[in-house]
Amino acid sequence: MKNKRYTTEEKIRILRDADQRGSVTETCQEFNISDVTFHRWKRQFGQMDLNEARRLKELERENAELKKMLHDDDHNDIVVVALEMMSAINK
Repeated sequence: MKNKRYTTEEKIRILRDADQRGSVTETCQEFNISDVTFHRWKRQFGQMDLNEARRLKELERENAELKKMLHDDDHNDIVVVALEMMSAINK
């Protein structure tokens, strides 16, 4: 059986649902998650609201793009240096 992947927003909604019910066990059974998973989400997302979660997701996406750009730029610098070294050797 394949495990369901919950989005950050869904995780926060599940945490809020448990807060309203007052029963972690019932919430875990309804959403088919373990107590360990619930408490890991609670530690990770704590009192975060949905807007903060969306902002966090946006920042993580932006960070990944910047890291990729940095990696690509470093790779390009290495290629340029290698080509300069090869041209110096061939002279």
